[in-house]
Amino acid sequence: MGHYVYILWSESLGRYYCVESKDVDNRLLVHNKGGNKYTTKGIPWKLQEVFEVSNRSEARKLENKIKKRGIKRFLEDR
Repeated sequence: MGHYVYILWSESLGRYYCVESKDVDNRLLVHNKGGNKYTTKGIPWKLQEVFEVSNRSEARKLENKIKKRGIKRFLEDR
């Protein structure tokens, strides 16, 4: 089963959020219901990008690469 790295955008904060998960749809619902203390202030979050990788290890590597580059810059470079 695949793993995903996804990028969210909060209009109210003007910020991106990047994280990995197995179930993007469920996690987006959790973020938008205030179930994650780091994303509560940015509700509503909108899904910007989803990247599928083969396993969690690869997802963590991609997540770190995106965050190291800067999410906005990573998206602009694509």
